[in-house]
Amino acid sequence: MTTDAVPLSPPVAARNPVVRSHHGDDVEDAYEWFRGKEEAAVLAHLEAENAYTRERTAHLAGLQDEIFAEIKGRTLETDLSVPTRRGDWWYYGRTVEGKQYGIQCRAPLASADDWTPPELATDVPVPGEQILLDGNIEAEGHEFFSLGSFEVTTSGDLMLYGVDVAGDERYTVRVRDLVTGAQLPDEIPETFAGATFSPDGRFIVYTTVDDAWRPDTVWLHELGTPVEKDEKLFHEPDERFWLGAGFTRSDRYLVIGMGSSITSEEWLVDAADLRSAPRLIWPRTEGVEYDSSHAVIDGEDVLFILHNDGALDFELVRVAASDPTGPREVVVPHRPGERLLGVSTFRDWAVLGYRRAGLARLGMLDYSDGSVAELEFDEPLYSVGGGGNPEWAPPLIRIGYGSFVTPGTVLDYEVATGELLLRKRQPVLGGYEPEQYAQARVWATAQDGTQIPISLVWKRSFGDAGVAPRPLHLYGYGSYEHSIEPGFSIPRLSELDRGVIFAVAHVRGGGEMGRQWYEDGKMLHKRNTFTDFVDSAMHLIDHGYTTPDRLVAEGGSAGGLLMGAVANLAPELFAGILADVPFVDALTTILDPSLPLTVIEWDEWGDPLHNADVYAYMKSYSPYENVRPDVSYPRILAVTSLNDTRVMYVEPAKWVARLREVGADALLKCEMVAGHGGVSGRYNAWRERSFELAWLLDVLGVDS
Repeated sequence: MTTDAVPLSPPVAARNPVVRSHHGDDVEDAYEWFRGKEEAAVLAHLEAENAYTRERTAHLAGLQDEIFAEIKGRTLETDLSVPTRRGDWWYYGRTVEGKQYGIQCRAPLASADDWTPPELATDVPVPGEQILLDGNIEAEGHEFFSLGSFEVTTSGDLMLYGVDVAGDERYTVRVRDLVTGAQLPDEIPETFAGATFSPDGRFIVYTTVDDAWRPDTVWLHELGTPVEKDEKLFHEPDERFWLGAGFTRSDRYLVIGMGSSITSEEWLVDAADLRSAPRLIWPRTEGVEYDSSHAVIDGEDVLFILHNDGALDFELVRVAASDPTGPREVVVPHRPGERLLGVSTFRDWAVLGYRRAGLARLGMLDYSDGSVAELEFDEPLYSVGGGGNPEWAPPLIRIGYGSFVTPGTVLDYEVATGELLLRKRQPVLGGYEPEQYAQARVWATAQDGTQIPISLVWKRSFGDAGVAPRPLHLYGYGSYEHSIEPGFSIPRLSELDRGVIFAVAHVRGGGEMGRQWYEDGKMLHKRNTFTDFVDSAMHLIDHGYTTPDRLVAEGGSAGGLLMGAVANLAPELFAGILADVPFVDALTTILDPSLPLTVIEWDEWGDPLHNADVYAYMKSYSPYENVRPDVSYPRILAVTSLNDTRVMYVEPAKWVARLREVGADALLKCEMVAGHGGVSGRYNAWRERSFELAWLLDVLGVDS
């Protein structure tokens, strides 16, 4: 495939320079006027960019349709999830062919001791099934639809759900009587995600955001009363901290938690008296993170607390719930390089999550002696984590498992026997055979000698990876200690089946190799993230996996910042760069505390507003600031959404305009009714991914 023979003219944005001045440095910005989201000129420019992108990619329409048909053809469109037990019901979801959104359902238990989920079939009616919420009905009349809250009371009588129809992640919570089917008058607008019922079903606990889109206040709504009379349970004034609230699995406490990137604090409220004063667990200490989980052991209320006070990769301690600041019993000690991630407590035991050697692990924690029995899996690369486990005293633990070659799998771990019970594996239609694909991990050497893990997956029929250069799709993220797990993807098969190798560079700034891995890729060490990715690309080129003209890089959000940075650092290594909702005007954003998320981001990137050294460092790598006139850029596709509150559309719009000034072949695609996660609805999402993959394959020169 080739691009159009006759180049089309891209939109030319007007230059309306404004000067930004900080720390004695004056910077002229010609495109900051794009920030006027409601202005006709801005909207017209975005529409013109979309029209140009459609024209430039019109030759890919057939390939996009082909890939969409492949995704659709491999997906079992009418399907059911594995039921999860809560109270007297099994809860599960349905998808129906031709419908964009899922349908939430439930069916009654056969008996009180029924813990084996029923095996549901799409062509067999489920006895006693109730449809709780049909997203397709709720989405009627809206271009966008997303659920931010969904919960049923423990008694099973009432349901709440929070709906966003714009993509700005502001949800209206509504309540439905599941006995009568009636909609209750209780309606709470402008909430954050995660509203929840109290255990007795009398109250709704929810959070709201401030002008900078920071969840800052927890509220208590009593059903049947006006929203105007809702009570403020807790307010966090510090702009660096996000606030959240949820009930312990035991239903004993409401936990109100607040956290920045490096510091956290939690308060307990007695669930039986939600109007009682919150009780502090540990006082806030700069640089100390912790979270708690409640248990009852030998009749005593205890808290298991995971913390990093003097323990870089965290340790787990046990304290009395009545005196959390009292004596600490170390349950799992700090082990350098083995990052403890979380603990989920149940009546009789707990599940511990941790990372070792770049992979997530799960272990069963025995309350009696503190021993941890790790669950074992036989693939070299995999992802694993706890599934939906709402019950306090189950005999089984729900687990989610998968790998690059193993489709998403639902397992139940039988604690008494240690047996893993297969409940369901994601069906992949069209004759998918895992053994036709291979996965592996290789290691690149960074400029400072650090070994960087790279995960790879490919189709065996094209030969082993590294034997001869192949088209390669390299993904990266590297921020917020977020780990990119080796998980399965149906859309990715459309690449692999065309001979493309898919790879993930697990660069510093992520969490794959422990907390130090994160620390070495943030703040004044952020450049390691970018150079690690460049070094990973060079390793794959130098060792025969690919060549620069057959290598495309992709990253989204903070990974989009990575894409913009490597485009400036090493444009010669890549044929193309795909940047999803990219954080490419980082310095401008982090300088403005009035923008969503800015202040809380200072713990991740540094505070350039008040610190000249941070300002200079960020200016040295921020992609928009460092577009180069002296290089030939790879082809670039930037994808964004008008209503994104996390990374605003203005960043990629400005970046693309600046790239065009130096002759780069850059495209911008802006969804006009969507948010940070892109379009809503599964078919829309498939269509969007098909477009991106068609562009990527075109850049790689891969024929359909």
